[in-house]
Amino acid sequence: MEYIILDMEWNQAWPGSYAAQRPLPIHLSGEIIQIGAVRMDEAQQVLDEFQVLIRPKFFRRLNSRVSKLTGIKESRLRAEGLSFDDAINEFYNWVGDDPIFLTWGFDDIPLLEANMLLNGYDPCWIKHWYNAQMFFNAQTGSGSNQKALSTAMEMLEIPATRPAHDALGDAYHTALICAKLDLKRGMSEYHGALKEHEDGFHGAQIPGCISRNVFHGYEDKAVAMGDMAGKENLCPECGKLMSCEAWHPQPGRRYLAKAACPEHGDYVIRIRFDHDPDGSYRVTRLVYGKESELAQNFEEEIAKKKKHKPRYRRRRKKKTEI
Repeated sequence: MEYIILDMEWNQAWPGSYAAQRPLPIHLSGEIIQIGAVRMDEAQQVLDEFQVLIRPKFFRRLNSRVSKLTGIKESRLRAEGLSFDDAINEFYNWVGDDPIFLTWGFDDIPLLEANMLLNGYDPCWIKHWYNAQMFFNAQTGSGSNQKALSTAMEMLEIPATRPAHDALGDAYHTALICAKLDLKRGMSEYHGALKEHEDGFHGAQIPGCISRNVFHGYEDKAVAMGDMAGKENLCPECGKLMSCEAWHPQPGRRYLAKAACPEHGDYVIRIRFDHDPDGSYRVTRLVYGKESELAQNFEEEIAKKKKHKPRYRRRRKKKTEI
């Protein structure tokens, strides 16, 4: 058994650009520009390393924030970057048979699978992967908050010897953290921890939020909103079906609504839409108690949204000269 500790850097389309608005057959939140990986044996010893730069073809203009964070320049991508076809084949050949992938966070593998599907590749060889953050939290008593890689290194007294926000550098540092963890124990406990993580509070604690659930597999947004106001709209205290008022759109693909339980009173529901790697909708549903700041300022939140709604002027058509 071998572990592949993986990290990637990716480009994002400029908001409002043609690339951002271009319809693609698969939702693409980022296009991979760098893959870094470290191989570790069953004894958790580092064996070898892999790194490759990739020329983007969908989001071709390098986002300045990505360039600043990673230190990667467009000129370097043009000079050293491989096509996605060449890069993914090199990576596949290096990985070998039936490895276990470890990442620091939940983003890398779904993004890799989406990039592969968009480029016509079947990601079926990515069978087993785990977020090493979950192992770290469980085995260091760190609760459910996500830890930055640098924070975890400090806690385990691991000095930084590679550059940060470099795919291979971050993969190598993640491997050093993994070397100090019980990986087999982490894998055996993973699915239970994952369920608690998804339906519980991870990241920063959300003030006033008393319940959080995640729903997957929606092909239609309207159907999802109907379920969030209907069969999934259960009281966080007694589990009974609640009534729900109209949804109010908010920035960032979010919606707010008031809900009421006949026994336990009023709540505020906030839902957020994201895409899963297969293109279907994922809905995060947060329930806020009536004493929360959001519930008490609900009308102000709605009024604020209406007040700042942009107004668009109709452009005059230019006369065509004959």
